[in-house]
Amino acid sequence: MSLTAREVANLRKILSLAEGLLSKADQPNGRKDGRKKSVAATNVRSRRSGKDLISFRKTLLAERKSKVPVAEIARKHGISKAYIYQLK
Repeated sequence: MSLTAREVANLRKILSLAEGLLSKADQPNGRKDGRKKSVAATNVRSRRSGKDLISFRKTLLAERKSKVPVAEIARKHGISKAYIYQLK
């Protein structure tokens, strides 16, 4: 079975892609898919209730009124941006 020049070039391209993926797989980066952990994923989840929840919501609303970016608030407190937008 003889291969054409185009087929040989395609095989070489496949091999170089495979070698690149294998070299990335050998590097430790914390997760298999290469993504970083979010702040919420690194913290232990806790449920706020009662007075704690009321004061936490007031804190979030105060930060929103003082023009702090939502992404920064979410990262600081370990909550989602959607939760902040839902508050009124």
